[in-house]
Parts: sequence; C-alpha cells; structure tokens
Amino acid sequence: MVEWVPLGRGARPVPQPVAAPLVWTGAFVGALVLVAVLNSLVGPGRPGLALSVLSLLAALLGLCARFTAAPGTAVLCWLSLNGFAIPPAGTLSWAGARDATWLGCLFVAAVGGTALARVHHARAAYRRLSTAGGGFEGREGRAGRP
Repeated sequence: MVEWVPLGRGARPVPQPVAAPLVWTGAFVGALVLVAVLNSLVGPGRPGLALSVLSLLAALLGLCARFTAAPGTAVLCWLSLNGFAIPPAGTLSWAGARDATWLGCLFVAAVGGTALARVHHARAAYRRLSTAGGGFEGREGRAGRP
C-alpha cells in the first residue's frame, strides 16, 4: 500500500525582505512611470490623485521591504510627486505644510505595507508551528493532564 506524505514537513522560514536599494530603484522608476501615466491620462495639476496612487505604490513596495527602506521610498515617491505631478513640471519646491503632509502620507503608506507583511508572515508561521506538531501543549495535552 502507498502512503501519501506531504513533502514539506519541516519548518519553513519567513521570507527575507528585499534589499533597500532594490526597493528604492522600484520606487524611483515606478513613481516616474505612474506620474507620467497620470499626467498623460488626466493631465498635470491633480496632486491628490497622484498622491493616492503613489501612496499605493509605496504600500506595495513596503510589502517586500524592510522598515529601514520606508524613508527612502517615501522621499523618492515625493520627488516624483513634487517634481512632475504639480505645475511647473520639472522644478522642485517646498510648500511647508503641504509637502510635509505628502511626505508623511507616503512614509505611513510604506511603513504600513511593511507592517502588514510582517503580521501576515508571523501569523502564517504561527499557524505552521501550531498545526505541525499538534500545538505547543507538549505531553500534558490541552487539559494539562499527563
């Protein structure tokens, strides 16, 4: 008789985050492409729409990044937002509260994506450990009796 056994019985490691320079490259290229697409589809001068799309990009990049990559991701997305999504295109400016808010939104999105990924990986690892060997009860069982 053939006995079917799953091949992956051992503990699987939590996936390693992507290196920060690779995430920053994705943020730089992705932000430029998204701003160019938005400018061609809806026109320049719509910073709210561009901010929400770039925040989504920062959150998606945060899913595979370390927490230390979040500030760089936010700054690179902000550079594209400030330089090309608002008129005059191609010039950087600092408008105090507005740009600080934009940087804050992008930073929170990047950190939020990273935190979401960490919680997801931790829950998956806990489920694998708790179902692999019958849980953490040991010899006593669930009721605490030997």
